[in-house]
Amino acid sequence: MKIKIPETVGKILTIFDDCGFEAYIVGGCVRDSLLGKIPGDWDICTNAAPEQVIDMFQKEGYKTIPTGLKHGTITVVAKSENFEITTYRIDGSYEDHRRPSSVVFTDDIRWDLSRRDFTVNAMAYHPIKGFMDPFDGKKDLEKRIIKCVGNPEDRFHEDALRMLRAVRFCAQLNFSMDPQTKEGICRYGQLLQHISKERIREEFNRILLSDVPSQGIRDLVSTGLIQWIVPELMETYVFFQHDLPHDKDLFHHILAVLDYTEKDLVLRLAALFHDIGKQRAFAVGKKDVGHDGDYHLQSMHMAEAIMKRLKYDHRTVEKVKILVREHVSEFEKIEPKTIKKFIHCLGVENLERLLKLQIADKKETGDSWDYIHMVRVQEEMKRILDAKEPLTVKDLDIKGSDLLKFGIPQGKQIGEILNRLLELVWERPELNHKEELLKHIEWDMIEKAMQ
Repeated sequence: MKIKIPETVGKILTIFDDCGFEAYIVGGCVRDSLLGKIPGDWDICTNAAPEQVIDMFQKEGYKTIPTGLKHGTITVVAKSENFEITTYRIDGSYEDHRRPSSVVFTDDIRWDLSRRDFTVNAMAYHPIKGFMDPFDGKKDLEKRIIKCVGNPEDRFHEDALRMLRAVRFCAQLNFSMDPQTKEGICRYGQLLQHISKERIREEFNRILLSDVPSQGIRDLVSTGLIQWIVPELMETYVFFQHDLPHDKDLFHHILAVLDYTEKDLVLRLAALFHDIGKQRAFAVGKKDVGHDGDYHLQSMHMAEAIMKRLKYDHRTVEKVKILVREHVSEFEKIEPKTIKKFIHCLGVENLERLLKLQIADKKETGDSWDYIHMVRVQEEMKRILDAKEPLTVKDLDIKGSDLLKFGIPQGKQIGEILNRLLELVWERPELNHKEELLKHIEWDMIEKAMQ
């Protein structure tokens, strides 16, 4: 089986060949190519020393960047693309459970492949020399399993983030986990404490953005890793809500809603957190009926605490908080004025996400009327946006300066009048012309004077 390599990558390999060195494409690009996916990156490994890589490519007119010279990595810039080229190496001890304290360069690619995390990432390929696959990664691809190279204990003590990467690859590729690999994660999960919150967050994001994010969350729970990321989620496990629309426990309801949302990080985070505070706010009343209280506010506060702990940026935290808080908002009637008011308060982006979250929530509970109703609200919002109907004071065909002719002083009163006019044109967009709006102000002032 041959892998189709981009022309630029082929040229880089040819330069190594011409200079008497070995070079292979390695890791994720080989894995993805065998799976029929388009690789995002083309990484290359070689027996040439870092200084030799710099020398030969600079002589060929390429720009080189000593990205990780200490660990043997040089970035070569070719046609505005960056290609990481790493010298075959053997890693020293991993004192911080993340990166080796030292490396030793080697001439044997097998030693380099033996230090990698999973068998499906420990394959190399050259267009003429073919595949290097000493750990049967190709077989594991065919069996659709994620399996550590060698002993899982060694791999996870070297780099604890590999445990999260195992879950992520299973979620992204829809693979299962090798039993020994999973057992190792269950045994050594506490090592994740040594990994920065930022690194954990990035892997967690990739799990959430996989095709079926619920698979990743289930793996985090079954391996015990969830306690080092979002332990609060376990409060929803085997928690039943004692009301008819919910036929699942809260944990599985959340996962179903998560799977119904599209690949949008803010939306997926909101889906994960939208009911996370329900158990804390829950009480059972008469006739064994559950009452949630202000669970959406409890969920919002918990979501904020979790995201801050995982070092999410402020904008993401605020967007998710809005969605969690407002997901209980009701659109009893499909009225343009109500929808415009929500757009005005939340913004277009947030309302679009809110409706998608509510649709996913209604779809999961199986209430066909509610689901269809929310879809129609979404369609009405699209109609309003496509028609470019006035949504904010800035959209009015009148400015505060136009009101001064009526003797209205600058200040709070002008703002109040403009907001009243905005509510008027929410109901009757055809009145958004300066002459009509000035007439309305005039009659409004006359009526007030006669009172």
